Amino acid sequence: MKVILNVDVRYLGEEGDIKNVAKGYARNYLFPRGLAVLCTPQAMEDFENRQDEINARKQAKRTDAASIKARLEELEIKIVVPAGATGKLYGAVTSQTLFEELAKAGFDIERKRIEIPGNSIKSVGTHTASVKLYENTVATLKFTIEALIEEAKEEKKPRRSQRRRDDENEENKQEEAGDAQVEADFQE
Repeated sequence: MKVILNVDVRYLGEEGDIKNVAKGYARNYLFPRGLAVLCTPQAMEDFENRQDEINARKQAKRTDAASIKARLEELEIKIVVPAGATGKLYGAVTSQTLFEELAKAGFDIERKRIEIPGNSIKSVGTHTASVKLYENTVATLKFTIEALIEEAKEEKKPRRSQRRRDDENEENKQEEAGDAQVEADFQE
């Protein structure tokens, strides 16, 4: 079934595109939400009349994407996470982590548009990620991961079973000391 998109639809196309989709997808999703109309000669004529508006919006999106790309490539993100002495992270830095850092910096970018090589990073250092913006515009995001090395905690308490054994050993020593005292008193 051929449809003409009224608005940009993720994973399908942009406003004004003619797409061939499944009938159920069109009837149950696109048409009820007003995302597309059936491709008829009348609808084609309407979209041809709106073509200048559509192209102007696409051009505005391209310029926005170019400015965001420039800002992203200038941005230096520093992420501090717990790590061991060897530089291996206790967790991992994922696209979700970068999404949160970009949100703090004032960027409104979908998490799914951020791609990290290997899906996650598990070591400290300087890394890059790619951010898909609009059409073929891709920004390279540089970020540094630093280790948060926790200071040695106070001496850990032994486990309960260890404490129990230590208590029993202490009792045995006291009993032996008491027995030795009794023998010394008896020999005198």
